Amino acid sequence: MNIVERVTSVVKKQMHGDALRAKAARGGMSLGTGTAAEQVCRFARNMLLARLLMPSAFGTMAIVMSSSSIITAISDVGLGPAVIQHPRGTEDSFLDAAWWLGLIRAVFIYAFVFATAPWVARFYVNPQLNGLLRVTLLATILDAMLSPRSKRIQKEMKFGRYAMIINGGSILGVITTVVLAFVLRSVWALAFGYCAENIFRCLFSYILCPGLPSLKIDRTAYRELIHFSKGMFGLSFLNLVFSRADIFVLGKLVTANTLGLYTLAVYLVQTPATFLINMMGSLLLPAFSHVRGDKERSNRMLSKVTSGAILLGVPIVMMFWFCGSSVLTVVYGARYAVGGTTLAIAGIVAFLNILNNFITSLFFAEGKPALHRRAVAASAVVMVICIYPICHFMGIVGGQVSALIAIVVSYLLQVERARDVSGLRVTRYARALLPAICVSGVVALAGVGTRVSGLVRIPVADIAICCAGCALAYLLYVPMLSRMRELV
Repeated sequence: MNIVERVTSVVKKQMHGDALRAKAARGGMSLGTGTAAEQVCRFARNMLLARLLMPSAFGTMAIVMSSSSIITAISDVGLGPAVIQHPRGTEDSFLDAAWWLGLIRAVFIYAFVFATAPWVARFYVNPQLNGLLRVTLLATILDAMLSPRSKRIQKEMKFGRYAMIINGGSILGVITTVVLAFVLRSVWALAFGYCAENIFRCLFSYILCPGLPSLKIDRTAYRELIHFSKGMFGLSFLNLVFSRADIFVLGKLVTANTLGLYTLAVYLVQTPATFLINMMGSLLLPAFSHVRGDKERSNRMLSKVTSGAILLGVPIVMMFWFCGSSVLTVVYGARYAVGGTTLAIAGIVAFLNILNNFITSLFFAEGKPALHRRAVAASAVVMVICIYPICHFMGIVGGQVSALIAIVVSYLLQVERARDVSGLRVTRYARALLPAICVSGVVALAGVGTRVSGLVRIPVADIAICCAGCALAYLLYVPMLSRMRELV
């Protein structure tokens, strides 16, 4: 049997069957394909819109999204994770109860934001925010109206249809945004496009997961959902403080144009990182739920996904550090190059956030979301303390410096709590870090080389050399692959 046949045989063995690993592999391929397609579309959209719209449009929309999400976050009670981790999560009555609770919450959110939108507009001295908030927040109701049966396919790890709902709806929404941008040439294209994404997702959910919610009340289901939600209460708001405090503060300290430059730089890494977190969370939460109570299997799974993320992520983070300005110039245009340092630090923040969320999935699967809430609370406190003085002193770079300090605190606390909950062995968990850092030295040499040779002034050449260094770093991992089990 040659090497190709051997690899094919291994892949088939991993992909077929009803074992947890096979389900995770199939789900990962479905979600990975859908997410990759969506990210390509979003990347192309941002490249085009950066040339069609003024940076101030992105700055204004960042304030809209941040202001609206604060109300959404305060009232979030984690209905999605509650359904997935609960043994009754596949029952229609349980799904219907979660759907009604979510819809009631969404209606109250929209009513509150509709009433307070004028105050937000006056605070930021931007009359456009009034109408933009009222339109954009319709997406909250649309999201709550997704078919209640769509949660079942997540729990059962049938991610093909789930990817079609989430990623398919997003891709059509992205296309709608681009079309509207050519017509409107204003921030309203972003607002209407955001709502369009949720409209398409809602339609797809009922096509692929048919079934209307029943009016029948299952009191036991409501009690169990609310019981889990107690541990989730306030968690999304604390996450929001960490993820959006920079927008709130910089929105007052700098112009909308400068905020737009900052926003697009950060979104360049935040957007794929967020979708990777969502994709891995969709896989890991049900996977950890299946082995709930088996500490050895849970820790082995956590160590493996963390090691893989470290080996793949560290060279990319290093690449952004050296050629961030060149990337922004090529993607958005020369005026965005000033955000290079912001992009580099945002890459580190996004990487640590991904690792952090692997542990979060473990806590949720164990039915202990309060453990994650404590770590997020610590990061929120750090963010509140640091954000204004650091931004005042460092400008837009300070937004991501504050986020970096906060995520480090949260991550270390999560690792410590994982040791207490599941007996996680930190040495096995972090063993991939040292080789990843050493191999990433190749990327650093490539970055230094472009600066010494003067090629850094040619953005395309700078990126090409750094990418070559990143590819070489991955090739150096190949001898390690046969020993990957030793790493975890």
